Amino acid sequence: MKNWTSGYMADIPYTYGYYTELNPLRIKLAFLSQGLEYPEVGTACELGFGQGVSANLHAAASVVSWAGTDFHPGQAACAQELTSISGSHAKLYNDSFEEFAAREDLPEFDYIALHGIWSWISDHNRSVIVKFIKRKLKVGGVLYISYNTLPGWAAFAPMRHLMTRHADVIGADGSGIVSNIGGAIDFAEKLLDTNPGYARANPQISEKLKSLKTQNPDYLAHEYFNNDWDPMHFATMSEWLESAKMTFAGSAHLLEHVDVLNLTKEQQEFLNEIPDSTFRESVRDFMVNQYFRRDYWVKGARQMSQLEQSERLRELRFILAVPRADIQLTIKGALGEASMAESIYTPILDTMADYKIWTLAELERAVEPSQIQFGQLLQAMLVLNSQGSVAIVNEDSVIKESMKCAHKLNRFLINKARSKGDVGYLASPVTGGGIAVGRFNQLLLLGFLQGKKEPAELAETVWQILAKQGQKIVSEGKTIESPEDNLAELTRKATVFMDKTLPVLRVLKVI
Repeated sequence: MKNWTSGYMADIPYTYGYYTELNPLRIKLAFLSQGLEYPEVGTACELGFGQGVSANLHAAASVVSWAGTDFHPGQAACAQELTSISGSHAKLYNDSFEEFAAREDLPEFDYIALHGIWSWISDHNRSVIVKFIKRKLKVGGVLYISYNTLPGWAAFAPMRHLMTRHADVIGADGSGIVSNIGGAIDFAEKLLDTNPGYARANPQISEKLKSLKTQNPDYLAHEYFNNDWDPMHFATMSEWLESAKMTFAGSAHLLEHVDVLNLTKEQQEFLNEIPDSTFRESVRDFMVNQYFRRDYWVKGARQMSQLEQSERLRELRFILAVPRADIQLTIKGALGEASMAESIYTPILDTMADYKIWTLAELERAVEPSQIQFGQLLQAMLVLNSQGSVAIVNEDSVIKESMKCAHKLNRFLINKARSKGDVGYLASPVTGGGIAVGRFNQLLLLGFLQGKKEPAELAETVWQILAKQGQKIVSEGKTIESPEDNLAELTRKATVFMDKTLPVLRVLKVI
C-alpha cells in the first residue's frame, strides 16, 4: 500500500451507500423523545463521506450547508461531481483528516457526522477528529458517530485477524484484494471444517462466515481488511470524547429507544437500578450483544421540562414514505421479530394513507376514537421511522427552496441507472434526505419523465435500455430469457410502479 493511505483500504473504492441516520432532521425526534434540546441545523459536516451519496442527498434535499472530506481521491471526485450536478454548494474536499482540520475556511458546525470510519482509522486520526470536534462543533451542537462495538465483535475478532493475516501472507501478489479476500474466507471455512476448539466455543462463527460470502466484496474490503480495525466499548468511546466536552444523548437508531423490543422486563429493571449513565449503556450493550452503535452526542446537554417536551413533540411533522399496502406489521429488535399491535398501528397508518403531512398533534386527535394514548403514538412513530415507513418532514419553505437542487441530482442519478444501479436512493426535499428507489424503478421514472404514461410503454422503454447492454430480468433467482417474457415481467413491474410507487414519489417531490 502507498504511504498516503495510512493503512486504510484504498485499493478499491467504497460502496455507494446511503445512511439515513445522518439526516439532521432525525435529531429532532431522537432528542425530543429523551426530553433534550436540539439545535436547528444550518451547518453540517461529514468526515469520511465515501462516495458522497449521503452528503449530497442531504445537501440537495435541504438548505443545510454541508462540508466534509474523504481522503480517497476517486471517492472525492465522485462526491464533487454530484455536488456540481445538484448545485447545492456543498464543500466536499479530498483532504486527510489532519489537512481538513487545519483548514481556515470552515465555519463552526451545528452537526458533525462520522459513519463507521471510527473503527477503521488509527489512534492518531482519532485524536485529530476529537480535536476538530472540540474546536469546530458549536456549543449545543450534535455529533453523530457510529462504530463497531464490543462485546458484539468479541467472538469474531480472532477470525477477522486470521483472515487479514491470510490475505497479507498467503494472498497471491498482484491478484488484487478482492481475490485475496475470497481466498481468506475460503481458508477460514476450511479451518472450521477441522472442528477446532475455537469453533466449538463459538458456534455462531460458521454462520457469520457464510453471510460474508453473500456480501459486496468492496464492502468486505473496507469493513474487515483495513490495517486498523478496532471495535470499542461504549465506555472507551466516552473517554475519547471527554476532552471535546461531549455528552451522550441517545441512539440514532430510533428502534433502540423502544425498550420493550430490545430488553426483557427483568433486564429493564436491572438497568434502571444502575445510577451511572455510562456504565448503564455498557451493561445494556452486554444485554443485546451490541456489535454496532449509532449514537448522538451533544456539546452541552440541556433537559427540557415535560411541558416543553410535550408541546415540541406535538409540533413535529410526519409523512408516510412508502406505499401503505407494503407496510408489514412486524419489526425486529434485539429480542427477535415482534408483531406490531394492529389496534395501534392500523389506525395510525390508515390515517396517514392520504400521504398528507401530519403533525403529531393532528395525528393524536385523528386516532383518538381508537383510544390510542400519546405515549403509544410516540412509540409508534419511533418504530415506523426506524423501519422507514414514516419520515420526519422539512418546513414548507425548505421544501420549496430545495426542490430545484434535489430534482437536478435525481435526474442525473436516474440517467446513470441506465448502465448500473450503484445508487439506490433519490433525494426527497420533503424528508430532507434519501428515499430508497431501486434501479428498475429509477428506469421506470426515466420513462415517465420522457412522457411515457402507460405500463406497456414504460416496460418497452426499460427493455430497450437493458437489451442494448445484453441484460435480462432475474426473477426469483432465475434469468428470464425471451424478450417477450422480459417485457411481460417489466410490464407487471410498471403496473405496480404506476399504481403504488409513483404516487408516493410524487408526494415526496422526488420528481
